[in-house]
Amino acid sequence: MLELDDEGQELVKELGAAINEAVEKSPRVMDAIDNMRVAGYVMDLTIRLEIALQKIKEEKTKYKNDEVQLDLTAEDLRTLRQMKIRIDDDM
Repeated sequence: MLELDDEGQELVKELGAAINEAVEKSPRVMDAIDNMRVAGYVMDLTIRLEIALQKIKEEKTKYKNDEVQLDLTAEDLRTLRQMKIRIDDDM
């Protein structure tokens, strides 16, 4: 596991806040939640995001082809599809 310095921790916090804000303020997400409430459902949405970080050692290396493991429920996948986020089947 990579230990982050203060700058790295701040960058991860910034990413988390940006993702949270995007989902929270999305009119489509808010409409979908409202539709669930109107239909008589109480919704508890949990999206789990794991971020794997690796410090780039060489300046010439811009990107590495690292694999990311996501544990998504069927409900998570439906929500992501509604948000027009595509998840490859080979994950």
